[in-house]
Amino acid sequence: MTEATSAPPLPDRLSIDPRSPHHVAAVFEHDIGIRLNDKDRFDVEEYCISEGWVKVPAGKTLDRKGKPLLIKLKGKVEAFYR
Repeated sequence: MTEATSAPPLPDRLSIDPRSPHHVAAVFEHDIGIRLNDKDRFDVEEYCISEGWVKVPAGKTLDRKGKPLLIKLKGKVEAFYR
């Protein structure tokens, strides 16, 4: 069988945190790209296409559990496989 493995469809909302209910491990087996307002972003932790936002780390600031503090940026969000 010479069938190539197909990538699963990208969900409307996705998070890189494995504890999140929006984490889909099968999607992360492939390289994903996120574009916000027609600019590629490489630091996205979570996104929602229908609501039009992404969450990115706010510098080097950490919360009390040692995870980066996230800020929400709004705009036109596009997710794609590279």
